[in-house]
Amino acid sequence: MAGQRKASRYVVPVAVAGVAAATIGLVPALAASGDPDLPDITAQQLIEKIAASDTQTLSGTFRISTDLGLPSFAGLLPSAPGGSGSGSADPSERLTQLVSGSHTLRVAADGPDRQKLTLLDGSDEYSLIHNGDDLWAYDSKSNEVFHEKGAGGAQGKEGEHGKGGDELPATPKELADEVLKAAGDTTSVTVGGTAKVAGRDAYQLVIKPKQSGSTVESVTIAVDAANGTPLKFTLDSVSGGKPVVDAGFTKVDFAKPAADTFDFKAPKGAKVTEGAGEAADKAGKGGKDAEDAFGEDFGMGLGGLFGGMEKGEGSEPNIIGEGWTTIAQLDTGAPAPKTGEAPKEVQGFLDALGDKVSGKFGSGTVFKTKIVNALMTDDGKVYVGAVTPDALVNAANSAK
Repeated sequence: MAGQRKASRYVVPVAVAGVAAATIGLVPALAASGDPDLPDITAQQLIEKIAASDTQTLSGTFRISTDLGLPSFAGLLPSAPGGSGSGSADPSERLTQLVSGSHTLRVAADGPDRQKLTLLDGSDEYSLIHNGDDLWAYDSKSNEVFHEKGAGGAQGKEGEHGKGGDELPATPKELADEVLKAAGDTTSVTVGGTAKVAGRDAYQLVIKPKQSGSTVESVTIAVDAANGTPLKFTLDSVSGGKPVVDAGFTKVDFAKPAADTFDFKAPKGAKVTEGAGEAADKAGKGGKDAEDAFGEDFGMGLGGLFGGMEKGEGSEPNIIGEGWTTIAQLDTGAPAPKTGEAPKEVQGFLDALGDKVSGKFGSGTVFKTKIVNALMTDDGKVYVGAVTPDALVNAANSAK
């Protein structure tokens, strides 16, 4: 549905960072000393507890830390006047900063139609408020406001229960559901003890690949022992070091937030930018904008990461393997760019990110992160998955 997709352009990037939307919120709480003594529970019972969770209201504070093992993006992204991340309240520009580093956020949710997120990095604040048909974003540093009318439900009625075909996981519960879908012959699911998260007793559900060749070491989900709400989500890589994603509550309250929490009025003198809203959709706006593309690419990434690589619109990748070692093979139809063709800053970034490789397939470059790796051959074929570089080279060597 158009309304669902449009709202998801903003809800999904926030949720990827750990926001609590219709049911819960994702991200890293610091566990208190001393694990709680809780009744024994099996992995199946804990999964059922998550599935039965119906948390619609909450407020709290969480931190999210991400470490993809990427070189610096400095010089690649346009900087607004006044410094990085300032000068615009448009969510599509501001929320990208949440994909790296550590951030503290304050969140509130009251069902699928009312959510608020405030980014608390430094003395300045950036707030994103969804209230019914209105989406507001405010940047205190630049005193700019972004408004879009006709935002609709955060996920729509279908998205609330994960039935929307083009909806992406927008809460820790939905992220957990996506991971658990891979729990078959290729996956080990166990209960890894207990923990204290944001002052709440929690069980730890640990998901690990059984297959060799995956870049995923484990996914750990801290589940509230009382109501089944996922409180923390941690993704570790086989490369070790800091978690790729460590996202969880430091404070959480499941009471209904006050109604005025979601009220917003543009401050005096603020510059207000109106989004396209439903008018553009009704006018037959074609193609995908940057936010849609980000959302769909992230959906592909989640599918590959959790063992269910999906096909994007208009693409026909060849799927190699299964489970956690799934690899998508695509043919771009164009040779890889030659050294010197890209701008200096971009070329430097690509050189830091990639390693030259060769094999029966010819030669190419492996672009590496701690989780998703991609091999681009010199003749334009691409192999991508949450697998090791060696697995990508082997797939290329074996491809017809």
